Amino acid sequence: MKLGRNLMAGFANSIWSALIGLAVVPFYLNYLGIEAYGLIGFFVTTQAVLGILDLGMAPTINREVARCSASGDLQEAGKLLHTLAVVYWSMAGIIALLMLTLAPIIAEYWLQSKTFSIQTISHAVMLMGLVVSCRWPIGLYQGALIGAERLTVSSGINIVMATISSIGAVAVLAFVSPTIEAFFIWQACIGLVYVITIRSAAWKVIGKAKQISFDIEKLKSVWRFTAGMSGVAILSVVLMQLDKVLLSKLLSLEDYGRYMLALTLANGLLVLLTPVFNVIYPRLTSLVVKGNEREIIRLYRSGACFLSTIVFQITIAIIVLAKDILFLWTNNISLASNVASILSLLIIGTAFNGVMIFPYALQLAYGVTRLPLLIVVCLIVVYTPLAYYFIISYGLIGGALAWATLNLMYIVFGTWITHRHVLKGVGGEWLRRSVIAPLVLSLVTGSIGWKLIYVEGEYLMNVLLIVMLAIISVLAIALILQPSDVKSMWRKYSEEHSSLGEA
Repeated sequence: MKLGRNLMAGFANSIWSALIGLAVVPFYLNYLGIEAYGLIGFFVTTQAVLGILDLGMAPTINREVARCSASGDLQEAGKLLHTLAVVYWSMAGIIALLMLTLAPIIAEYWLQSKTFSIQTISHAVMLMGLVVSCRWPIGLYQGALIGAERLTVSSGINIVMATISSIGAVAVLAFVSPTIEAFFIWQACIGLVYVITIRSAAWKVIGKAKQISFDIEKLKSVWRFTAGMSGVAILSVVLMQLDKVLLSKLLSLEDYGRYMLALTLANGLLVLLTPVFNVIYPRLTSLVVKGNEREIIRLYRSGACFLSTIVFQITIAIIVLAKDILFLWTNNISLASNVASILSLLIIGTAFNGVMIFPYALQLAYGVTRLPLLIVVCLIVVYTPLAYYFIISYGLIGGALAWATLNLMYIVFGTWITHRHVLKGVGGEWLRRSVIAPLVLSLVTGSIGWKLIYVEGEYLMNVLLIVMLAIISVLAIALILQPSDVKSMWRKYSEEHSSLGEA
């Protein structure tokens, strides 16, 4: 029951956050323009790059709270949370000073703008640092809540804050000042309110002792896992943000804004991926602690198959409807035409990356952080020259193509290396039944839908019909690949509603 409730809360959070985030983009473009949206995109990239300073502490508190919760001793988790919080808040101050120092250099030598002055860009970058520092400790307290399987609490707070942040930003731009500086000042204020709120919620769940202090021994007790996760975090940031960093240097803010516009839509898949990981990771960790390998394998296979089916159906639908969706979203046919191919490649890469959250969660649940570290190192060695060549040769489309190619390699290599060390012998079947089979069936249904349904120029009708086809296809593919699980879910649903009717 808790698993289903947490999953629904995670989905509600992701869906609402994605919808509200997408809804305000046309207003940002209207009040600020595409170059300013490029600056917002650079802020997103900067925030992700600075994520290396997390040093693996958020996944660590997630795992340790899950372990302590399973053993019934949350007081120990509270001691670690307080110790890590001291480190987090100190890091927030360092980030603010770092961005304040680097802002003039970034404005003059890195970002290329046709309309903004160097001074304006410098001020914007300084404010970016303020926003990141205000929001910095949020990840720690979210990790604690997720580890305690209180995703309903974390999701509720995030929904409220995302709504205030997005709608409030539009109001500020419309009625106060339509400037990029006003936008970032508002985000900094909301970030501070957010971190105070989620901090209170985390301590309420964990339970704060009357006497608690910084304990270096608690850091030593988790240093091995934290060090491994730190390496994974740093290299993952390099891997995930390399194309954005290169594009921000090699292209104008206007082109960079187009790329980030496509990326915003492609990242809509996080609506599914983030809540699934946040639920699966602590559950797998708990099963590992209990030594229930049979249930681990069942959850790993069936869960990944369902996720792949949904992710690939959404991906095919977005590829078919890329121009239609972009036009309905921005009301700019020229912009939609220019960005559609970039969106298609980015969504392919994101889908491939997304289905690998199950092997990644499995690695972390078993505490073998050397596996994701090894995988990321190998991918970076290949991806760095690949991304540079593609971007230099093909510009925006090259960055998207590099991303899609990278994640195809990730699926093949990541699955192979994972199951040489964890759940040996499961990898081949998992790849065939949980990834390749849903992909092939999704391609078949998507091709049929495109041929029979799609009509050029009928933007809204195309979206509605393809979405209906995707929903039907997900149910059909699930019945083909996981008939026993579907029947089990239907039986539970019928029993619950039968008991409600009798009551």
